[in-house]
Amino acid sequence: MVRGSCGLYRKYGNFIDNLRLFTKGGSGGMGYPRLGGEGGKGGDVWVVAHNKMTLKQLKDKYPQKRFVAGEGANSRVSALKGSKGKDCEIPVPVGVSVTDENGKVIGELNKEKDRILVAEGGLGGKLLTNFLPLKGQKRVIHLDLKLIADIGLVGFPNAGKSSLLSKISHAKPAIADYAFTTIKPELGEIIYSDFKQELELYKEELQTKPALLAVNKMDLPDAQDKFHVLMNQLQNPKEFLHLFEKSMIPERTVEFQQIIPISAITGEGIDELKNCIRKSLDEHANQENDAYHKKQLLNLHISNTVSYSEPPSKNAVSSPRMDIT
Repeated sequence: MVRGSCGLYRKYGNFIDNLRLFTKGGSGGMGYPRLGGEGGKGGDVWVVAHNKMTLKQLKDKYPQKRFVAGEGANSRVSALKGSKGKDCEIPVPVGVSVTDENGKVIGELNKEKDRILVAEGGLGGKLLTNFLPLKGQKRVIHLDLKLIADIGLVGFPNAGKSSLLSKISHAKPAIADYAFTTIKPELGEIIYSDFKQELELYKEELQTKPALLAVNKMDLPDAQDKFHVLMNQLQNPKEFLHLFEKSMIPERTVEFQQIIPISAITGEGIDELKNCIRKSLDEHANQENDAYHKKQLLNLHISNTVSYSEPPSKNAVSSPRMDIT
């Protein structure tokens, strides 16, 4: 843990997955006793999700990690009802869980523009409060980023998955020369020059995902010969299906974008594998962005078609047409 002024955060290099913040709703405005005027309510503090935001950016932009909403306006002769104080919004990345100082979950932000009220403003002064305003709510909150895996490592027992994970990331899984050394999912991270990261976590729907094949243990004496045999089998899979039992033949075969020979011991091919992983992730992200924009354009087209096809209202008054010559 690294301590900073008015807050705590966990840090791995330039990556932060937890922040501690102080929040305070605005105080209410004063009431006007002689005319029964009511002060404005204090502003509220909201946590709002943004797709292109990170906790690192939030910490850098607001180093004091202190968020206070505006005070409500006082009641006066010209405005017996005071205006509400300005709300304060804390921009956070999508996928953040918000908890209070006692660990109680306040809420989660799972998509763009999701928002959670974390500190409510105080009421303005009125008859019930003897025209005295109330202070805003004070609250210390924790932002925890829920990490989502981009990459899954799948392979036979003792294929070198843990060795590879330790070679390409900061993870330190148990490594031994017997099968099933790893008995639970292991997490690791790769830090690229622009600080994009991947994590290793098994998921069942891997057959629907883009796939890379890393052929490990290329440091062994007969590795090159076996690699050539494997490449021939992968290029002509139907010619070798008779070698397997019918129950072992999948309904859908995996198509690999790249096949990279590597050695988790010597480091052979590791840099090429990292580059291929990053390229695959970027291509997949671009495809998702293109699909999203096409969907938005389609929705806009449908909306415009519906708007223009609606019949005019019976009460609508048509304007005379003026031709200027």
